Amino acid sequence: MRMRTVVDLTRCQGYAQCVFLAPEVFELHGEEGLLYATAVPDDQVGRVRQAAAACPVQAILLGEEVNGGAR
Repeated sequence: MRMRTVVDLTRCQGYAQCVFLAPEVFELHGEEGLLYATAVPDDQVGRVRQAAAACPVQAILLGEEVNGGAR
C-alpha cells in the first residue's frame, strides 16, 4: 500500500507548514497556490504525517491507496 494525500484547497489558507515539513511533496506556487503529490513516496510518509498534523486548518487528508488490480 502507498499513502495517498489530498488537500482540501477550499480550507487551505497558505500557511505553508506542509511545505516546510515535507518540501518533496508540497510546494507553494505563487503566494497562495499549493501544488502537491497525491501519491506519497515511501521515504516521505513520516514527514507528510507531520505536515498533516501541523496544518492549522487541518486541510490535509491522508489515506491508503491500494496498489494492484481490482478484486
